[in-house]
Amino acid sequence: MLADLLIAALLLLGGGFVLIGSWGLVRLRSTMERLHGPTKATTLGLGALLVASVVFFQAKLGTWTAHELLISLFLFITAPISANMIAKVHMHRLRTGAVSEPASIAGPPPRPANGSDWATFEAPHSGTPTSTANS
Repeated sequence: MLADLLIAALLLLGGGFVLIGSWGLVRLRSTMERLHGPTKATTLGLGALLVASVVFFQAKLGTWTAHELLISLFLFITAPISANMIAKVHMHRLRTGAVSEPASIAGPPPRPANGSDWATFEAPHSGTPTSTANS
């Protein structure tokens, strides 16, 4: 009975996260906003669904399965990396004028207060502070 409740709760939680993430992917306008749906909510939803599968096979069939845990690990490692790469390519294409973006629900991003620019592929401008982390 406890295993059934845990499985049902994980399925509902996972299904809710997947639904919210998918809705965000379809509904939000700009590419940067669309990245958050599949990389955050949907990844958590799939993780909950896969953990529910592990609990089901252990509770009902008495066998441990590592496939779901390996899939979850792969998803949690690759989703942020792929989102970072997509965001960098998108920022670079916006900067070069190769693509235009519709108006965002959140509005334009705020500019830094000191007049510097956000992280880009450009070389640092003269007079801007540089990082001393690698010196």
